[in-house]
Amino acid sequence: MKKISILTATRAEYGLLKPIINKLNSVSEFDVRVVVTGAHLSPEFGLTYKEIEKDGILIDEKIEMLLSADTAAAISKSMGLAMISFADYFEKLKPDMLIVLGDRYETLAVCTVAMNQRIPIAHLYGGETTEGAVDESIRHAITKLSYLHFTSTEVYRKRVIQLGEHPDRVLSVGAVGIENIFNQQLMSKDELESSINLNLDKPYAMVTFHPVTLEDNQSEAQFQSLLDVCQKHQDMNFIFTKANADANGRIINNMIDKYIVQNGNAIAFTSLGMTRYLSALKYSEIVIGNSSSGLLEAPSFGIPTINIGDRQKGRLQAGSVINCEPTFEGIEYALQKALSNEFQHIAKNSVNPYGDGNTSEKVIETVKDFLVNNRIELKKKFYDFEVK
Repeated sequence: MKKISILTATRAEYGLLKPIINKLNSVSEFDVRVVVTGAHLSPEFGLTYKEIEKDGILIDEKIEMLLSADTAAAISKSMGLAMISFADYFEKLKPDMLIVLGDRYETLAVCTVAMNQRIPIAHLYGGETTEGAVDESIRHAITKLSYLHFTSTEVYRKRVIQLGEHPDRVLSVGAVGIENIFNQQLMSKDELESSINLNLDKPYAMVTFHPVTLEDNQSEAQFQSLLDVCQKHQDMNFIFTKANADANGRIINNMIDKYIVQNGNAIAFTSLGMTRYLSALKYSEIVIGNSSSGLLEAPSFGIPTINIGDRQKGRLQAGSVINCEPTFEGIEYALQKALSNEFQHIAKNSVNPYGDGNTSEKVIETVKDFLVNNRIELKKKFYDFEVK
């Protein structure tokens, strides 16, 4: 059997990997090992590894690496701890492939170790651009460390090829988040209301705001502008999902906690879990923040997204997305526009550019082809496309 190691470090990443893990587990030729690290193991970020166990997925190893600080230096040290620990883990396991998703610093550290130990890497979602975050550089670095590439659109596939990866190893498969929407049994509105303990008679917004890691000391001021807009709209409820373990993420989470205490129309969660999160999206009036979910998943529900600032700048967008400056005036204007009957109609009829919901099957077929048929040759040649 071929050993496949699957890395997960955050709640959002696991929600996307879940259908891939389940389908890989059903392939008789594969021995699937899920390794958990990062925020999953932190009480401060909700000990979300318990959601994986609750789903009946066996965790092969839990690897601690996250320091209890979110400065740039602390993140670099956390990456160092990850490299030391995963060097031992991979030496013991000797996997035939590592599967990773996304663009986080934990993933880059682990992929560097896998590269050194000659473990082929399959990477989901290279080729995307997020000009306002350090994720941009991390994502492209992981692309060059990886052997197989699964992109969410054809535009991103071409960009990975532009980075020198051979077209035969780069496949456009769509976004697995769309697959989750189509295949997950979502909660009724009454079930959701009971689960989160919030009256949903009033229209509500889903709010997720992550640090803007390439803009020094701007996260606090930008998020305060968003909170000021929320406070103005007492006619709405607001459901906050807290920030990831990025630099300055704790600042945002502390601001959320203070806001919840002072405002009765808001509630916050470290993690809603995939089913509750998608259910909350389904019945929401609007999505506000700078998370990729507002661009990838929200359009499939036909709801408007207010995308604040530059964190997601460069990503393909549906017509349901409104971009705005990270100021009180910019966010308030965008909110009024999003709530208008005209834009609500636009959102309901917009087309999501991120696929048809058949992503995991495409990933499994390709991984099986390359692993079972021994088609992997780690001596990659740089693919030069013809410049005209």
